[in-house]
Amino acid sequence: MATAHKTETLMQVTDLCVDFWVDGTMYPAAKNVSFEVARGETLAIVGESGSGKSTSAMALLGLLPDNARTSGSVKLLGRELIGLRPQDLRSVRGKDIAVIFQEPMTALNPVYTVGFQIVEALRTHFDLSPTEAKARAIDLLAKVEMPNPAASFRKFPHQLSGGQRQRAMIAIAISCDPVLLIADEPTTALDVTVQAEILDLLRSLRERLDSGIILITHDMGVVADMADRVVVMKDGVAVDSGTTLQIFESPTHAYTKALLAAVPRLHTATERRDAPPAQVSDRAPALSFRDVAIEYPKRGRVPAFRAAEGITFDVFPGETVGLVGESGSGKTTLGRAAVGLLPVKEGSLSVVGVDITGARAKGLRPVRRKTGIVFQDPGSSLNPRWPIGESIGEPLYLAGEAKGRDLDRRVEELLNQVELPLSYRNRYPHELSGGQRQRVGIARALALAPDLLVADEPTSALDVSVQARFLELLQGLQDRFGFACLFISHDLAVVDELADRIVVMHRGKIVEQGAKDAILRNPQDPYTQQLIAAVPVPDPVAQRKRREGRTAK
Repeated sequence: MATAHKTETLMQVTDLCVDFWVDGTMYPAAKNVSFEVARGETLAIVGESGSGKSTSAMALLGLLPDNARTSGSVKLLGRELIGLRPQDLRSVRGKDIAVIFQEPMTALNPVYTVGFQIVEALRTHFDLSPTEAKARAIDLLAKVEMPNPAASFRKFPHQLSGGQRQRAMIAIAISCDPVLLIADEPTTALDVTVQAEILDLLRSLRERLDSGIILITHDMGVVADMADRVVVMKDGVAVDSGTTLQIFESPTHAYTKALLAAVPRLHTATERRDAPPAQVSDRAPALSFRDVAIEYPKRGRVPAFRAAEGITFDVFPGETVGLVGESGSGKTTLGRAAVGLLPVKEGSLSVVGVDITGARAKGLRPVRRKTGIVFQDPGSSLNPRWPIGESIGEPLYLAGEAKGRDLDRRVEELLNQVELPLSYRNRYPHELSGGQRQRVGIARALALAPDLLVADEPTSALDVSVQARFLELLQGLQDRFGFACLFISHDLAVVDELADRIVVMHRGKIVEQGAKDAILRNPQDPYTQQLIAAVPVPDPVAQRKRREGRTAK
C-alpha cells in the first residue's frame, strides 16, 4: 500500500449526479457522489459492474453520451469543469487529465498505427517536430514494456494482443505527463507480471509528477497494491469510504464485506485444498493439439510471424483446462485456432472429434455449431447496431434451434443465467457497462449448449461478486451438460478456483503443464514461479511486503 503525503487537493468532486434519458425516462447512474484526490495520492473506486464507477469517472471530463445529464461540482485545482465550454474542456483532456480506457480495442482508432496515435497526442499539446515526437513515442512504448517498441510503433491495433493494446493505451495516456490520471481497469487485459510492471510505472509517474490517480477496478489485489483511499459504490451510491487499510481490515457496510468475501485467492502450498485431484476422462478428448504450430502469414512488408509451435495438450469432456501466460504468449492464438478462426501450419488439431487441420470454411460449420467462444474484448465482439437480445439469439436462429416466441423465451433464459435484467434485451452494447457486455458475450457463447467452450478472459471485465457467481454458473452448467472448457486467463486465482489442469505458455511454447495443484503449489519452471510471485494479494500489508521483496531482488 502506498503512503500518500496529502498536501494540495487536486480534484474535488461534490454531489456529482449522472442521469441517462432512455425511452422517455431518466435513469440515475450516479447519485450525490463526493470525493477528493490529493497530489501524490491514489483513490480507488470499486464496486460491481453497473454500480456507476466508470460513469462517475467519465463524467469528470464530459466523456458521456448525449443522453446523459450531469450535475454537481467537479473542480480541478479549483477550476470548475462542469459546464466548461467544449473547446476549453478539450485542452484539459490528455494534458491535465488523461484516461486509460477499459477496452483498448474500442478506444484506439483502428485505421491508424499505434505510433501515429501517440504522436498525435504529443503534437496536440506540445511543440514537437515529427522526428522528436516519434522518438518520444518509441520511448513511451519501451517504458510500458511493449515488445520491440520500434516495430510496434508501426503496427495497427488489430495486430497487437489484448495486453499489448492495453500497454499502447497507457503509453498514450501518460504521454503528456498529466496531473491526474483516470485509470479505468488499467490492468484488465494484462498478465500478472506485466501488471506488476504497469502498476510500478503508474506509481513512478505519480511520484515523479506529484500527480493523482483515480483507479477504477474490480481487482482487490490491485487496490491493495496501489490505493491510499477507497470509495465503494453500489447502485450509483458511494456506500463506503476510508483508507485502504480501513476498508480491508474493518469494512463497515454489508456490501463491502460481501465484496471482500467474494475475492478469489490463490492458495499457497501450505494451505489444504478440499478439491479432489484432477481426473483425466477415459473418453476421447473434445480438443486435442498435437505438435501444432500456428503462423500469421506475411502481409505486405510485415513478415510472417509464428505465434505458437510444438503445442501438445488435450481437453476432455467435463474438464476445465486453464491456459495461462503473459500477454502475447500465444494463449488467445490457441483459443482462436480451437474454433477454426486460425489455420494450423504444422501438426494436427482435433475439435469435438473432427480433425480440422486442413479444413476449409464449409467443413468447419458442423464443428462451430458444437463450440462456443467468449472473446476477450466484449465491446468489439458484439454488433453495435443490434440490441443485445438479437446478439444472444442469433446463434439459436441461424442453427434453426428456435424462432418466434420460443426464441424470445430462450433469450430470456440466457439473460437470467448471466444475471442480466430482461429489460436489457432491447439495449444496445454501448448502453451497458463493460462487465454487462461481457455477460452478454457469455450468454451468446452458451446459447447452443456447446461440447467445447473456449473462454478467452471471460471474467476480465467482471467485478468480484459477479465473477464468483459466474464461476459457480459455469461449473454448474459444465456439471449439467458435460462440456469441455479451455479457460484462457491471466488471473491465477480464478484459474485456481476453476481449472482441473493448467497449461503454462511463454513466447509461443508450453513451458509446463499438469494438475492444478502441481503447477500452482509446486511449480518447476522459473517462468511459472515468476508468474505466481507476481500475483497481487488482496491484503494491503501483505502486498506491500511482496512488492518490497520483489523490488529488493
